[in-house]
Amino acid sequence: MNKSSNLSSVENALKILECFTIDETEKRVTKISEELGLAKSTVSRLIKTLHSYGYVKKDLETQKYSLGTKILSLYSSLMSEMEIVKEAQPFLEQLAKETKESVQLAELEGSNVIYTEQIKSSFPIQIFAHIGRINPIHCTSSGKLLLAYQEIETIEEILINNELKRYTSSTTTNIIQLKKELLEIRALGYCYIENEFIDGIVSIAAPIRDYNKKVVAAVSLVGPIQRFTKDKMPRFINKVIDSSDLISKTLGYNK
Repeated sequence: MNKSSNLSSVENALKILECFTIDETEKRVTKISEELGLAKSTVSRLIKTLHSYGYVKKDLETQKYSLGTKILSLYSSLMSEMEIVKEAQPFLEQLAKETKESVQLAELEGSNVIYTEQIKSSFPIQIFAHIGRINPIHCTSSGKLLLAYQEIETIEEILINNELKRYTSSTTTNIIQLKKELLEIRALGYCYIENEFIDGIVSIAAPIRDYNKKVVAAVSLVGPIQRFTKDKMPRFINKVIDSSDLISKTLGYNK
């Protein structure tokens, strides 16, 4: 097998791994073949190799494949190396303890926001995002906040080249209006959204900066609108900002 064939096999194997999502965790070889436009024999050969190394597992009853535990070990190695997650952990836990609501840590990935850590609410009814989940940037508090602190050229590129999908009646899909909101977010130093991504959900996010004064992540507090009452909001906002400031200091940020 030549170098070109080896490279093609690696690319196809990676495509197979990427086809498993939170919404569709299990798939048969035929489904993978159809989705990726690869020959069934190619998918079958590659997935058997992935299975032998533990990157996928097979349900013998349904004949469906899903991601294996080897992926989890790689993820654990990655997370242990992520300084922001390690430094933020105690402050996220403290914020969750003081507010009793779910707390999330997020970073920008291209034109989306990805959640790298979360602490669940102590209430029976919880709002949470799977770690590693990618959400839209234009209608989540972390996404809008991180976008607000990007260079003007980056903001323009993201807004022009990506669909501003409407998720609820409160989702902002107009570019001009969204730009105004981003300016307001920078002026306030935090982002508050209500019913924009999911009806009935409120979220507050504040920026985390590193030693270069660059915004590298966002900490957010999220929960059902019934619990984010007017009398609690000032306290919640201050708590989120305080938490983001403390995390920033551990990363070397100095005002």
